[in-house]
Amino acid sequence: MDSYKLLITGGIPLVGETYVSGGKNTAVAVIPAVLLSDEICVLENLPDIEDVRVLVDILGSLGAKVEYDGKARRMTIDPRPVAGYQVPYQQSQRMRASYYLLGALLGRCGQAEVGYPGGCAIGNRPFDRHIKAFRTLGAEVEEKGAVIYAKGKMVGAGVFFDAITVGGTINAMLAAAKAEGNTTIYNAAKEPHIVDLANFLNSMGASVKGAGTDTIRIRGVKHLHGSVYSVIPDQIETGTLMIAAAATRGDVVIRGCIPTHMEALTAKLLEMGVQVSEMDDAIRVRTVRTHRAVNIKTQEYPGFPTDLQQPMSAMLTRANGDSVVIETIFENRLKHLIEMQRMGARVRILDQTAIIEGVPELYGAPVTATDLRAGAALVVAGLMAKGVTEIYEPAFIARGYEHIEDKLQALGAKIHREDL
Repeated sequence: MDSYKLLITGGIPLVGETYVSGGKNTAVAVIPAVLLSDEICVLENLPDIEDVRVLVDILGSLGAKVEYDGKARRMTIDPRPVAGYQVPYQQSQRMRASYYLLGALLGRCGQAEVGYPGGCAIGNRPFDRHIKAFRTLGAEVEEKGAVIYAKGKMVGAGVFFDAITVGGTINAMLAAAKAEGNTTIYNAAKEPHIVDLANFLNSMGASVKGAGTDTIRIRGVKHLHGSVYSVIPDQIETGTLMIAAAATRGDVVIRGCIPTHMEALTAKLLEMGVQVSEMDDAIRVRTVRTHRAVNIKTQEYPGFPTDLQQPMSAMLTRANGDSVVIETIFENRLKHLIEMQRMGARVRILDQTAIIEGVPELYGAPVTATDLRAGAALVVAGLMAKGVTEIYEPAFIARGYEHIEDKLQALGAKIHREDL
């Protein structure tokens, strides 16, 4: 990957219109799901991001025929030639969502060997819940070294999650779609991309009901046919753009989004004094007064998303008063605030809680992105700050945001890459 840094000259309100790309979290679930099909599938509105390109490489190594046009955001996948079931550690380490290949390969051929996933170091993401689900459905699962081995005929069963898990819910859905008999997933996650995955599976002939509630019922089928499917807009990119518009005291219309997915964020922005107007598939965000401090506690959907906590807490560093941010999902999702102390932020961190004392100004400084959403938070901080902010390790940002510099430049931001 090219070595570069991002340079941002801050203090410029974002103004104009922009659009939202296809959902990253949907794409990384739907692409592996194509392995369950017995025919060619076409996926549209995919985000042109690094995680999608990694999946193209992985599917190709398994034997699938893949044609991907990043500019058109369209992928054609023929899974019929797939004969392999092994994803090497070197490939799985390139992204976190590589673990969805376990559920997809188990559902396809009753066997999978997948190296431990990589991705962002944002804390412990318990994989034991996934393994428990696979075993409940009939798989024998072993962890040897850095590889997970799973084998067995999938048979429908009741899958009980003792704690809500987005990844575990998706993996159970993938493994159960072609299982023999009926599967019920209890205490399922409700995120929009879980609903979108269910819709994609159903478009191929699966029988998935209840997605978006805490109980998902799946009747296994023997065959899944091809489908042409367009993924939903990215909820987290929508939120990041909303926060960036508000943080710079700008006026931005964000098109191609789903406003109902943004209700938790919208409520907090309104509480801060930001003006938010919703249309059918667009949101307008503008600021006309000083931001008020607010308290945030991350929760599973439909609560406040952990993926938006980092950009939002960056914005809170300049709010009027003290804000309290409690991160309940991942234990390492406050590191970006330590970086932002170099920019003048006043923050106290105790375990999973950050107390943020709003300051009149932030100042440009060299900072380092430690994960995808931390990188987005530093971009928000740089857009607010006086002077020039240098963001190192910005490749994290490219994992989940499509051409973010281009979108921000079109709104008036001074942001560009510089080779190292």
